[in-house]
Amino acid sequence: MSTNNLHGTATPGAAVHDIRLVVLDMAGTTVADGGLVEQAFSTAAARLGVEPGSEDHAHKLAHVRATMGESKISVFRHLFGDEERAQLANKAFEQAYGEQVDAGHIAPIPGARETIEALKESGRTVVLTTGFARPTQDAILNALGWQDLVELTLCPADAGGRGRPYPDMVLDAFLRTKAAEGVHQVAVAGDTSYDMLSGRRAGAAVVAGVLTGAHQEDALRAAGATQVLGSVAELPALFDRLAGPDGAPA
Repeated sequence: MSTNNLHGTATPGAAVHDIRLVVLDMAGTTVADGGLVEQAFSTAAARLGVEPGSEDHAHKLAHVRATMGESKISVFRHLFGDEERAQLANKAFEQAYGEQVDAGHIAPIPGARETIEALKESGRTVVLTTGFARPTQDAILNALGWQDLVELTLCPADAGGRGRPYPDMVLDAFLRTKAAEGVHQVAVAGDTSYDMLSGRRAGAAVVAGVLTGAHQEDALRAAGATQVLGSVAELPALFDRLAGPDGAPA
């Protein structure tokens, strides 16, 4: 359900009439995975001796939920401490998630592909980003037939290793595509607080939260969302409204 979906206000003073680059999150924003992150985490945690249903498991799962959108290796470093255990957990997680992807347990968010195509047809550049490692990101893209859907896809390693909430992937998209003259022509959309923080720290003019994934409106707004939409499918209408009466970027 969309809440105040096209009536948010953008960052004060930002020129949002000419969005040229749109940076979209994947899982929870453009891709529906039905809770596979939590399932894959439970598999990975069990392999490292965390008993399902235990207090330790509940504590770690709560952290995973709170940090949705963050680079997964960063999450595991926090949870398991030493680098060796973190790498083992991350490998087990990526393997478990990849197996679910290969089994067909993901799908596009309704309207996501059509939205991306509409944004491209309007002359904008679209980049897909994720907190997953590159092999998992590629598996998702392959499963959906999205290998050639956008000009650029990025994972944390592509942008120097730091994922969200750092702004690196957004800024890397800005630098690599050369689609925008400045960050005032960049929009970011995602379903987590860390997506919002990443977009705000990058200086994006539009940082839109969507309600199809991990976090609810209050959390998205608290993290700096300039708008909250029911889904990514509402982005073209938002950009049309921000563009002015003619509905086209200035």
